[in-house]
Parts: sequence; C-alpha cells; structure tokens
Amino acid sequence: TACMPFNVSERKANSYSVVECDHGRKEVIVRTGGMADKTSRKTYTFDMVFGAQAKQIDVYRTVVCPILDEVLMGYNCTVFAYGQTGTGKTFTMEGERSPNEEYTWEEDPLAGVIPRTLHQIFEKLAENGTEFSVKVSLLEIYNEELFDLLSPSPDVGERLQLFDDPRNKRGVIIKGLEEITVHNKDEVYQILERGAAKRTTAATYMNQYSSRSHSVFSITLHMKETTDGEELVKIGKLNLVDLAGSENIGRSGAVDKRAREAGNINQSLLTLGRVITALVERTPHIPYRESKLTRILQDSLGGRTKTCIIATVSPASINLEETLSTLEYAHRAKNIMNKPEVNQKLTKRALIKEYTEEIERLKRDLTAAREKNGVYISLENYDALHGKMTIQEEQIADYTEKITAMEEELKKITELFTVQKNKMEKCQADLQAREMELEVTQKDLEITKVLLAEEEYVASSLENSEEKLHGTATKLLTTVKETTGDVSGLHAKLDRKKAVEQHNVEAQKTFMGHMNIFFDKIQNSVRKNYQNQQEMLNSYSSSVSKCFYSTSHGSKVNTQLCLTCQNLDSDLFEKSKLLPNHCCLLTIGLVNSTTSQQNKMIPALDDLSQEIRQSSHDNVKILLESDNHCKNLASSLRNTCQEATSWAETATAEIGCVVDQQRAFLNSQNKHLQNMHKCNTSEAKVTEHMRGQKEAEDVALERFLDRLQNDQEVLAKQKDLLLKKAEAGLTQINGFLTEELKTDLPTGNTPQRKDYCYPVTVVKTEPRDLLLEKLRQKQTELTANLKTTEVLDEDSLDEEIRETNESLCSEKSYLETSLCIQTNGVPFFQVIYVYVLTVD
Repeated sequence: TACMPFNVSERKANSYSVVECDHGRKEVIVRTGGMADKTSRKTYTFDMVFGAQAKQIDVYRTVVCPILDEVLMGYNCTVFAYGQTGTGKTFTMEGERSPNEEYTWEEDPLAGVIPRTLHQIFEKLAENGTEFSVKVSLLEIYNEELFDLLSPSPDVGERLQLFDDPRNKRGVIIKGLEEITVHNKDEVYQILERGAAKRTTAATYMNQYSSRSHSVFSITLHMKETTDGEELVKIGKLNLVDLAGSENIGRSGAVDKRAREAGNINQSLLTLGRVITALVERTPHIPYRESKLTRILQDSLGGRTKTCIIATVSPASINLEETLSTLEYAHRAKNIMNKPEVNQKLTKRALIKEYTEEIERLKRDLTAAREKNGVYISLENYDALHGKMTIQEEQIADYTEKITAMEEELKKITELFTVQKNKMEKCQADLQAREMELEVTQKDLEITKVLLAEEEYVASSLENSEEKLHGTATKLLTTVKETTGDVSGLHAKLDRKKAVEQHNVEAQKTFMGHMNIFFDKIQNSVRKNYQNQQEMLNSYSSSVSKCFYSTSHGSKVNTQLCLTCQNLDSDLFEKSKLLPNHCCLLTIGLVNSTTSQQNKMIPALDDLSQEIRQSSHDNVKILLESDNHCKNLASSLRNTCQEATSWAETATAEIGCVVDQQRAFLNSQNKHLQNMHKCNTSEAKVTEHMRGQKEAEDVALERFLDRLQNDQEVLAKQKDLLLKKAEAGLTQINGFLTEELKTDLPTGNTPQRKDYCYPVTVVKTEPRDLLLEKLRQKQTELTANLKTTEVLDEDSLDEEIRETNESLCSEKSYLETSLCIQTNGVPFFQVIYVYVLTVD
C-alpha cells in the first residue's frame, strides 16, 4: 500500500490528513471520526506500507525486484496498481521525466516501475551471458473494448478480439495484438512514449490528467539454457497493469461522454471486486466473464501466476470514503491463494518445429486462397474456428441462462416491491383510522372530566364489596382453625409410628446378633459331626483293609491246600477258589456304600450351613418369612438326621449280613475240614492254622460290630442335639415375632378424612377509573339513543337497560389466584378473587 502526498486541489479544500502509515509494523491507520475524535480509527495490515515520503526507487526495490527474479526463473507474474483517481497509479507504473533532462531516463528518480523493470532485465540477462529475446505489448481496455497502443497505424481505431487459449484453460488470446521485440534498453522509453501518446486521458475536477482506460504492459522473455548438451528455451512473462481510477461521478464532474466512461470504469472495477470476493469466499462460480479486464487477469487472480497489488490512497479527509474502499479492496485481495507454476521449458528443436509447422500451415492457407475462387482455409484452421464457434455458442447459452435468471430475480423483486407497497398503504390507512379514534377518545375524555356524579355509585360498590369480603374472611379463619387441629392429630400419629419403627429397628439388630451366634454354633456342631464321621469312615476303611488282607492270606492258604490236596472233590476246590472274590466284592460294596453316603451327607451339610447363613441375613430384610425358613430348617435337620440314622442302620444290617455270610461260609468250611482229619500231618497243621485264622476274624468282626454300635449311639446323640438347637432357634424366632416386635395400636384420636367447606371466591370491586369509564360510556350511549329516537315505549327501554347489565356482567373478570402450600401442617387451599360489577 502506498500513500501519496497532498496535491494542490486537496490543499485548496483545506483537507486534513486522516491516514497514518507505520512502515515498521506494516500497518495503515485511518481516523474515521473526524479531526476532533482521535479514538475512532481502523487499522489495516499489509505485506508492505509506503508513506507519503517514499520514493520510486523504494517501491521498485521492495515490490518489483523480487518478482523480476521469479520472472527470470520462468514464472508468470503480474503487478497492477489500484486506487482512486488522482492517487498516483500511472505515476507509480510509468513515472515521469525530470525537468531539463538532467538525468538519463534509466537513472531518473521519477522513473516508474516499467522503465526500471526493462532496464534491470537487460542488465541481468547481459550479466548471465545467455541468449535471450524480449518482446513487449501494450493493451488498452476502454469502454469494454480492446485497443493496441503499439500498432503501426497512427490512430487507435481497430478493436481487437478476445479468445480463450486452447492450450491454457485460464488464459486468453488477443487476436491482432502487436508484440514488439526490444533489442536494448534505449528503445524502452521510445515505446513507452509511443503508447502514452495513444492512451485515452481527460481532465476532471479530481485529476487534470485522468486515465480513462486500463492499460496492460506485457513483457515476454525467451531465455536459452544449455543442459547436458541440449538447448532449452525458458519463458517468463511479466504483466504490469495500470488500472483506471475509481471515482465518484458527482465529485469528479464527469458528464455525457466522461460520465459513460466513468460508469464503464466503475463497472469493470466492480466486477473485479466481485471476482476477488468470490475467490476469497471460495464460491463455486467466479464471474471472470462479466468483464474484459477480469478475463485478461483470470490467470493472475487465483491461477498459476504470482501477483502483487499496489494500492494507492489519498491521505486527505475529503477522500475518506474512497480511501476506506481501496483499503478494504486490497485487504480482501490479500487473502486470494494462487498456485504459481514454472512455465514448461521447450527445447530448441521443439520450438523450431512449432514455428516450421506454423509456417507450413500459413503456406497451405495462402495456396488454398490462390488456387480457388473466394476465401478458403485449411482443415486445421477450420477445426479451430469451429471449436471457437462451439465455445462461443456455449458462452451465449450461459449468458442467456444468466439473463433469464436475472429476469426472474427482477420479477421476484418487483412482486416483493408491490407487496411491500400494499403493506405500506395498509399501514397508512390503519394510521389514519387510529388517529380518528384518538380524536374521538380525546372528546370522550373531556366529557368524562365534567361528570362527577359517578362518585356515589363507586362508593356504594366499595361498601358492598367490603361487607362481602368480611364475611368471606370470617369463614376462611374458621376453616383454618379446624384444619390446624386435624394436622396436629396427624403429626401425633406420625410420632407414634416413628417410635414403633425405631424400636423395631433396634430389636431387629439385637435379634440378628443372636441369630448369628446361634447359627455359628450350629455350624460348629455340623463341622464337628463331619470330622467324627470322617474319622469313623477312616476306621471302617482300615478295618476293611485288614479283613481284605486276612482274606487274601486265606486264599493263599487255600491255594496251598488245593496243591497238597488234589484229590478233594471239585465242589470244595471251586468254593475255595471263589471265596476271595466273593469277600472282596462284599467288602468293596460296603466301602462304596459308605463312601457314597459320606459324599451325600457332606454336600447336604454344606448346603444346610449355607442355607442357615443366608436365612440369618434374609431374616433382617423380611421378618415375616423367618418363621417359614426356620420350619424348613427344622424339617431339613430332621430329614438329615433320619437319613443319617437310616444309613447307619443300613450299614449295620449290611455288615451283619456280611458277618453271617462269612460265618456260614466258615461253618461249611469247618464241615469240610472235619472230613479231612484223616489227612496227613500237613493237613492237620493247615486245619489248626485255619482255626486260628477263624478266631482272629471272629475277634475282628466283633470289634467292628462294637465300633458300629458306638458310632450309632454318637449319631443318635448328635441328632438329638441338632433337633434341640433347631427347636430352640424356632422358639427364639417365634418369641421375637410375637414379643419383641411392637405394633402401632390405634388410639382413636386420628382425624378422619373430610371435605372442608369454605368460600373459593372473594368479591373485589373493579378499579375506580374503570367503573367510571364504563358507566360514562353507557350513559353517553343512552343519551344519544334518546336524542335520535324520541318515541320509545317503556318496555323497550327496560329491555335495553337489562341488556346493558348483562353485557357488563359478562365482561372479563379479573382473577387472582393465591396458592399456599407449607410443609409444617398448614392446609392446602386456593382462593380465587372475582371482581363483579353490577349496574342497577
């Protein structure tokens, strides 16, 4: 952003400065509140800020030099100046010559961006020592028409045509635009003077030499590089754009032709502003095609070109609006994101081939034109023209659609305008009606001030309302007294309930402790019984093992007898052979039966213990079911004891059967042994040994029977102990339920539910003003009716008065609802105040 110093016209208008430039912080501060108000200001931040004292060389070195280096690297770059008319855009881009020609043009401090750029291009390319060519063109956009300012003709009358570039979808081609090759820096200023002479300028109130058109000065560089023995051509392009100044037609004094010029200038700049806004907001449609300027700068705005904007502003207070507009414009454009790309490098062969193909195409067109009557073109040119026509037809269709959309929008706006106009007319009619009503009301108010007879009517209404309110209050106090007594009785009942509940809670805690101790004792007894039974089963196992050992030893002896007594009959041999297996099976069956009974009793006792513990916890929660649980517990204990007793009896019976079988078997063996007395001495020894074995088995069996009898007695004692404990627990639970738990006994003092009769409406007189106004309105209507109708019978008059009374009684009453709910026993009641006005 660059700020110009005051010019002569601004000083004559006694303007003061409203712009401050901070070069260090890169900020422009604008005071918007006038000379006295120094607090109202706006601040804009840019990439670089130049004050009024900045020189041309400072702007060039800061802004253009970095861009020029990128042009030499092969980028496309654009620099354009934008601002209000008369703020120095053309001076910044082209500059001036110092008086008396005391400097050469390349050293002139007043020289602008364009001559300095060309001067530096030639210097840098000469330093690099590469082959290059520089071509320049100067295009003018005047009244949305394109003109070539470097054409060889003396006047600028030929309008140029603009086409889309098929090789670059964002680029354009200007047909007939002259490109002049510049061989050295001395030719630059001649070209600038030649173009400036043809550019359209005119004097206005705001600028004596105001540019009336946009100019685009394009510099195209072709630079040759040698890489790996192959020659490449690098292309860079720089567009230097001097925009026409935006101006206020009223202030600039433009009329007729100048006014149309200003309108076209502002239209193209407005389109440029819409393009910038659309790019910043990233809308799907960018209106590039609505202006020739935006079509030419399409690649510079949001395309592949590096772009710099120089915004020029005036510090004068008379130009405050234009200054703020320019700064807002530049600040929005600062947010546009371009994606620069280096131009493709072409080999020398490809470039020569392209030029050769172009020459051949032109030769074919020339031959076709010479050989045939009329004008003929080659197939390639025909296809190209046909493609352009297709594109133009699409553009025409697009513009037609836009026109249709704009017409529809205009129609909607017209309809909206009509609706708003009707609404406004209706509002005006309502306003007139309200004004007439206001006049009538004022007349009624004057009449009301005169009438004072209504005071007696108001006083009588107040006295009647007071008497009715006194009676209602008396009834309400009586009802409150009764309800207060009832609430006291309810609170007494609640206190009794709380005392009973607290006693029951303490009793439950004590009972729970006793039950825990009782069930712990039962659990210890069950555990001790389990240990005793385990010891008993171990002793049974050892006894059975000894019996099995003695049986095994007897089988060995029988085997020896079988070996020695081969002549015994087969029956004795088979019985002596089956004896071990039979004893073993009986013993194993007894052990298995005992073990299964043990396995059944252990889970039953564990389940019983768990059930007792669970019942003790559940007893606290559900006291009413504790009796049933205890009964179930007693029955389960009885069943368990009965099962244990039956098992002991069964075991005793089975052991007795085994003993009897063994005795019977031994008796049979004794009979057989008696028949063998006649055997040799070895048989006598065997007989004696068997007798000793029999005695030992008899002793073991007697001991086993004694042990079983003792265990049966122990089991009976444990059964009696468990039954006694269960009965004691059941007795304790019944005592807790019947004696320790308390119940609330009815006293007969609790109040019964009943309906209270009390008035629900309280009469209150309406406000005095309302009473007077209503009475006065009715009197006025009656008076008017009496004047208009002189002859009315008495019946009709009575009926009218009756209707008046009914209408007054049916008008909206004023209700006041008072809702009172308190937590400490005050009754719930609702009072509705009804204001009733009666007219006698």
